[in-house]
Amino acid sequence: MIVEARDISVNRGGALVVRDFSLAARPGEMLGLIGPNGAGKTSLLRALAGLDPLASGTVTYGGRTPDEIGRRALGRTLAYLPQNGRIHWPLPVEEVVALGRLPHGAARVDAAVERAMDAVELAHLRHRSAGTLSGGERARLLLARALAVEAPVLIADEPVAALDPYHQLQVMELLRATARAGTAVVAVLHDLTLAARFCDRLALMKDGGLIAEGSPAAVLTAERVGGAYGVEVERGEIGGEPVILPWRRRGRAPARREPEA
Repeated sequence: MIVEARDISVNRGGALVVRDFSLAARPGEMLGLIGPNGAGKTSLLRALAGLDPLASGTVTYGGRTPDEIGRRALGRTLAYLPQNGRIHWPLPVEEVVALGRLPHGAARVDAAVERAMDAVELAHLRHRSAGTLSGGERARLLLARALAVEAPVLIADEPVAALDPYHQLQVMELLRATARAGTAVVAVLHDLTLAARFCDRLALMKDGGLIAEGSPAAVLTAERVGGAYGVEVERGEIGGEPVILPWRRRGRAPARREPEA
């Protein structure tokens, strides 16, 4: 299912935080949204998920608007993983994951819930209260809840922000595998190396608009990264995989280390 935004604008607090933005997410690919803080990435995701009203433009899923699909059917069409998600109930892990099955008519532990827990390596904690989990475990739990929906579209806002390096790689591998299985995956990312390694396509945002869209190699040029983030980068490869390291702010010399006595 193709998710398409056509000339959308989003107003928040009297200001346009997304303006005249057009983009499509396709089945089988992982699309990364990148850009500096305040670029409008989260507002764009919420608009794509039908959570915030549009000031103008349209968002469609397979050619249909959210109103045409209906709220319940949209819940089966799209899974949304929010930024800094919270869990407010002292439920066991497996029951939190099972909430992802609500759009299908019941929140019970079934095969989809088992698959989701296994995917994020939380099955061994199934009976633990969600309130006792670490921040990283909680982030993986919320991802499992989103995966349990088994929707054709998965939208994730900073899915690796609270994770250690091992679990960052695990989640990125999982999101890419989910895309390869036919899901349209859209994720906000801040780590440029992870974005370059795992995404099929990138959309670079700044000030609510789209600066560049295309393959990671085409988008993550020194000129575009510098213009968007105000930093210089060092680029390279390890084992054929790209590495992009923000090295210094533009116009700033790197700090010198004093020689040891």
